[in-house]
Amino acid sequence: MHTMRWLFAIALGLWLGFTSISLPATAATQTTVGDLRKQAFELTSKGKFDLAEVVWTQLLDALPDEPALWSNRGNVRVSQNKIEAAISDYDQAIALAPLQPDSYLNRGAAYEAVGKWQAAIDDYNRVLKLSPDDPAAYNNRGNAKGGQGDWNAALKDYEQSITIQPSFSLGYANYGIALFEVGDHGKSLQVLKSLARKYPNYADVRAALTAVLWETGNRGEAESQWAAARGLDRRYTDLDWVQHVRRWPPSLVAGLDHFLKL
Repeated sequence: MHTMRWLFAIALGLWLGFTSISLPATAATQTTVGDLRKQAFELTSKGKFDLAEVVWTQLLDALPDEPALWSNRGNVRVSQNKIEAAISDYDQAIALAPLQPDSYLNRGAAYEAVGKWQAAIDDYNRVLKLSPDDPAAYNNRGNAKGGQGDWNAALKDYEQSITIQPSFSLGYANYGIALFEVGDHGKSLQVLKSLARKYPNYADVRAALTAVLWETGNRGEAESQWAAARGLDRRYTDLDWVQHVRRWPPSLVAGLDHFLKL
């Protein structure tokens, strides 16, 4: 059985192994459960979260002691903004398997979604106690510290995430964005430009580069990056979404606002 790990907001889905408890079943029941598992993962991966929730619930009716099922249903509930219900699912997963880090990571992301920054940080600390080299936990803890307004602490967590996993593009993007917030505009520009070259379809990086370039006087380049960003993801034209869902830091939101107003 696998559980999905939820990284904050601009969802990066990583499929990781999860050992779970299985109940005795007949061959016919095993076939049915296997089909349901396949269907649940397929619906989730296709973004059909309401339908996926129904199937995860059917699996839980058959196997209520499998913690991964509770965590995965929590994930699809988060995706439908059913945050409190999702947290309840993660609570159940943790009660069944308190030494598995993924449910703490997922619950932390849910706490972030409702602005419970310290509760999220506490869960990420639990992940890091169980799995000290987890780059996702450092990245997400950085997000929560940013939510508290402590961008210097957030920057350290992002840096740690990419030290552990240099290929972690989400951690690098957050690192570049946090650098701008703490005033290191030159290094921010360097990191974000490097990411844009490596991942040309990374809308968040293109949009962030727009703001950074605009605020540092590179206005022609800003226009070019914005054309790419807007073509990839039009949500970046909505400053409320950028500020409250994507949760960019204040200086970057202000930079994009300056660009859009002109």
